[in-house]
Amino acid sequence: MAYVGRFAPSPTGPLHAGSVVAALASWLDARAHQGRWLVRIEDVDGPRCPPGTDHLILGQLAALGLHPDEPPMWQSQRYEAYQAALDRLQALGWTFACACSRSDIEAAQPHLGRPKQKFVTSVYPGTCRHGIQDVHGSTLKVARAWRLRSCSARGEDITLTWIDRRMGMQTQNLTQEVGDFVLKRADGCWAYQLAVVVDDAAQGITDVVRGEDLADNTARQIHLQQVLGWPRPRYWHGPLVRAADGHKLSKQNGAVAVDLRDPLPVLKAAGQVLGLSPTGDTPATWLASAVQAWQAGLVA
Repeated sequence: MAYVGRFAPSPTGPLHAGSVVAALASWLDARAHQGRWLVRIEDVDGPRCPPGTDHLILGQLAALGLHPDEPPMWQSQRYEAYQAALDRLQALGWTFACACSRSDIEAAQPHLGRPKQKFVTSVYPGTCRHGIQDVHGSTLKVARAWRLRSCSARGEDITLTWIDRRMGMQTQNLTQEVGDFVLKRADGCWAYQLAVVVDDAAQGITDVVRGEDLADNTARQIHLQQVLGWPRPRYWHGPLVRAADGHKLSKQNGAVAVDLRDPLPVLKAAGQVLGLSPTGDTPATWLASAVQAWQAGLVA
């Protein structure tokens, strides 16, 4: 099967050091496999995406010498495809309408023996799985979102296992560790999990290369792929750039846009995070050397 990879930034702000690492890793993996590299603008959450940021990111990628092999895809132009996927999931009996708010989900946690953990999303307790209700059994609430069941029709746990090309064997009990997850949000926006699976299938993505902060999403996406009968890509989750407090560098904790007046130092810094030390005194020669270094380190 011919390799097809992608870089899929959310245009909530310009590329920073961490997102450059993800972009470079996905580009290098595609080039090392003599494959195609695509760019997808994940602007499905429109209110969080300032106008023009998508084109700013595309310009940053071009300045780094990372050019996609096809015109970019915008998720904001794909809503009909997401609705078609939701309709199919509904017909298959895998979805349900949910009236729970975040506070409802939090309020249910003590009854399940699950203490609140910092930076960890609470597991959905299955409150509306068999009909809209609240934790007290009331049926007067209005549906807010659509969720996908994380257990079998008989209520059995679903545990998924996959091999990450960098991190090795991975296992997640989707039922106990995540719960039924959102496909369409209460505000009408499409959820990331559904959009990314639909678009990866539409673009024929064979390999997903991204930061290890997204590894926890993999089981949800594999579950969706299996239910929809779509192929499973291979996964590679790479190292993160950390902020001073040790957390992932992100726009939320003050990550600044990379300075691309001279792209070479930016590429070199990203390469160091990936464990690469290519030679080259221009972005083009450095990238060519980096592809060779990546090929030498491939194990799958």
